[in-house]
Amino acid sequence: MNQFIEWISQPWPWYVAGPMIGLTVPALLILGNKSFGISSSLRHICAACVPAGIPFFSYNWKKEMWNLLFVLGVGIGGFIAMNFLANPNTIVISEATQADLSALGITSFSDLMPSDIFSWSNVFTAKGLLFFVIGGFLVGFGTRYAGGCTSGHAIMGISSLQWASLVATIFFMIGGFLMTHVLLEPLMKLVGF
Repeated sequence: MNQFIEWISQPWPWYVAGPMIGLTVPALLILGNKSFGISSSLRHICAACVPAGIPFFSYNWKKEMWNLLFVLGVGIGGFIAMNFLANPNTIVISEATQADLSALGITSFSDLMPSDIFSWSNVFTAKGLLFFVIGGFLVGFGTRYAGGCTSGHAIMGISSLQWASLVATIFFMIGGFLMTHVLLEPLMKLVGF
């Protein structure tokens, strides 16, 4: 059992993890004619919790219960992985990336998320407002505007040959490159990082 725990807690190479994620698409289609995506679960949660007067949330959300269980499983799996299967080794980040992040004031490289940004002490600061509130709103708005999230478009949409998903994924990538190479540094300086 210890060998299994040790094996499963190690980072999996791309050629194992990638095909496992990719095989989710045909499995969902074959087993239940379901589409892979995460962002739609928020709509289902709102439809279940919000009074039925809003037309966008007036539909039979119970038909999509599988999606809510999928998201719950992702959350439970993340909790188990973080608390019981965490890899004790330092995360490997290239020296060039470490230098770029250090220039922006991000110096902790031991966690999956840099504690210099994602910590409780930053929640009620200008950094917290920028990263958590404004950033969260922009991600939510972009997801809704694009008709789905990056996983839904890039994994499900492209594999089912949807032109809109290819276009959305291209613009997700352009936006990511633009943010990383053009906007990140001025924004970090703006909030005093």
